[in-house]
Amino acid sequence: MAKRYRTAGFKGYAVKFSPFTSTLLAAATSANFGLVGNGQLSILNTHPTALSPLQQYDTQDGLFDLTWSEVHENQLATGSGDGSIKLWDISIPNLPIAKYQEHAREVMSLEWNYVSKSTFLSSSWDSTIKLWNPATPHSLRTFQGHTGCVYTSAWSPRNSDQFASCGEDKTVKLWSTNDPHGKPMASFGGHTDQVLSLDWNKYSPTMFATASVDKTIKIWDVRNPRGQVSMFGPFEFASRRVKFSPFSPNYLATAGYNMSASVWDV
Repeated sequence: MAKRYRTAGFKGYAVKFSPFTSTLLAAATSANFGLVGNGQLSILNTHPTALSPLQQYDTQDGLFDLTWSEVHENQLATGSGDGSIKLWDISIPNLPIAKYQEHAREVMSLEWNYVSKSTFLSSSWDSTIKLWNPATPHSLRTFQGHTGCVYTSAWSPRNSDQFASCGEDKTVKLWSTNDPHGKPMASFGGHTDQVLSLDWNKYSPTMFATASVDKTIKIWDVRNPRGQVSMFGPFEFASRRVKFSPFSPNYLATAGYNMSASVWDV
């Protein structure tokens, strides 16, 4: 039986469970499909038969992603259409506890580092990726190498200083936060259109999957940037998200523009 909470007037862009409390989740939403208008962050409690709101925060621009803190059980960050990142404490109503304004365009993804736990990444339509520590008012690093929107940045499940990103320029790039110039370590070029999503396999930490507007899903190994390990598709429609199972090395879930979700044995 599905439990539902209606975000009336707001379309969902991201939903994530708390890493500390199994019954707590957050939803980032936008009015008018994120094209124009406000946003809303909903903190929800899951009950045996329903979802109930714990906190609700209104924002002046649409929200496109969120990430829970890995060190503070009450804190999470959101990325907005106005380029801002806001830090929230769900024990405090109405207003964020911090705001970071460096991106020049929409913030498309956020991800907390679940290995080192002290920092998080943001990626944006302004072609940059930024590294943040919530205790610092300015970003720690800016990474430049993509042309066009960076849709997703995701931390390596093993190396706290490494992450991968994908974007409008049809490439996937591998980075190290220790690189003094903020340039990619490697670039993976195999898709023929924008790369929308990527995710790492935590059981095989050199492997990651990508989904592209070219209607394919590809599996990669960071040790071989010259070509993919395997490919699924092309399909009739593109997949918007890929996510490896946290419980098995073999299963990959996808959600796409064919209005369905699928699980693959890779």
